[in-house]
Amino acid sequence: MKNATVRRTTAETDITLSLSLYGDGISDINTGCGFLDHMLTLFARHGRFDLSVTCRGDVEVDDHHTVEDIGICLGQAFAEALGDKRGINRYGSMILPMDEALILAAVDLSGRSYLGCGLSIPTQKVGTFDTELVQEFFLAFTRSAACTLHLKQLDGTNSHHIIEGTFKAFARALRQAVAIDPDGADEIPSTKGVL
Repeated sequence: MKNATVRRTTAETDITLSLSLYGDGISDINTGCGFLDHMLTLFARHGRFDLSVTCRGDVEVDDHHTVEDIGICLGQAFAEALGDKRGINRYGSMILPMDEALILAAVDLSGRSYLGCGLSIPTQKVGTFDTELVQEFFLAFTRSAACTLHLKQLDGTNSHHIIEGTFKAFARALRQAVAIDPDGADEIPSTKGVL
């Protein structure tokens, strides 16, 4: 089991996050942002990651700091849990339907940070959640996990479905990428010898 625990305390947020890469999809999420709780719960389930997140953030301002800082912590946890990335597949991808929405997610645990975010979310809010924070979350994740992530909306008109489909596709692509390659279980998946 590859595990990590990250603690981040700033003037804006106080976060504790624990991750197990090869779990059962069990989650205990309390971020103070209901929509993000929902997204992280389904992320854990579809990735089969055991994930615990608690956050006290300045949500009286808005959800921005909470969402961004949790993205940072989740990325740090993946980087820590993966270590030298020996034996992993490295790459993962998923095209996932969520009713009328169709989302592509592709990830490379390359050690290089890049986000290609091709989402066109039609509303500014889902409930009280600012939909522009979806990109902020994934940008924070890719920077701290040092990975390449492409998210493309191939279809979709319902904002909730587009975002939920994105988190599910992301989870399933990551699940593939972190899985152990039985043909290279003791190898670094790069001709460089490091990732």
